[in-house]
Amino acid sequence: MIDFEPLARFGLLLVRPGMLVAVAPLFGGTFAPPLVKIGLTTLIALTLLPVVALPAPGNGVGLSSLVVHEAAIGLALGFALRALVAGAEFAGHLAGFQLGFTYAGLVDPQTGARNSVLSSLYGTLALLVAFLINAHHDFLRALALSYDAMPVSAGHVAASLGALVARTLGVVFVIGVRIAAPVVVVLLIVELALGLLSRAAPSLNIMVQGFSIRLIFGLLALAATLRVVPVVVRSAMPNVLQLAGELAAAFR
Repeated sequence: MIDFEPLARFGLLLVRPGMLVAVAPLFGGTFAPPLVKIGLTTLIALTLLPVVALPAPGNGVGLSSLVVHEAAIGLALGFALRALVAGAEFAGHLAGFQLGFTYAGLVDPQTGARNSVLSSLYGTLALLVAFLINAHHDFLRALALSYDAMPVSAGHVAASLGALVARTLGVVFVIGVRIAAPVVVVLLIVELALGLLSRAAPSLNIMVQGFSIRLIFGLLALAATLRVVPVVVRSAMPNVLQLAGELAAAFR
């Protein structure tokens, strides 16, 4: 008779890294081919196999509870990293709305949604910076350490989960505002100047010339402040890592 217990244990080990790979943009997210994500998940699981203690899967109910627990921890780690990229994309929405780039959109391969050009630019820059500062290594270490703090077992949901989700959403808005603030402030000053100019010289057609003026000053501000993106992403990464650990610990 064939013993399927070792195969079931390895399948259980695939769940937590599989959820991380499926959600986190650094490891594939929604735009990587399925075979690549399956291969990366299997490679991570094989690396963790010698150091992770796996319990007996048990019956169907026990195995289902273990799979749900593992999936929740992997999703928590992945969504914290996704919040970082979402904050950069939100900054692109803010800056693009002020520049008037929201009239034209494109389908972002990372999310499959309709995004503006600046949202895709800021999101891609955030991913590149995360790779350059080895954030993917940090999350892989966090994944490995999570098996020590939260072993494979049936856990429970902590009461602090709601507050942690609110903090995760707050990270999106904080990062977005910090990145887009220079462009928004410059365009606000331009709007005030155009308003004063229209009052001082009503004969000028500010409605026609204003769009070109806003676009010129906005692009200049965008070019001058693009270096803000790496600074904000680098400074926010420790907070995102800590938040990922707290989110995962909520399912201990």
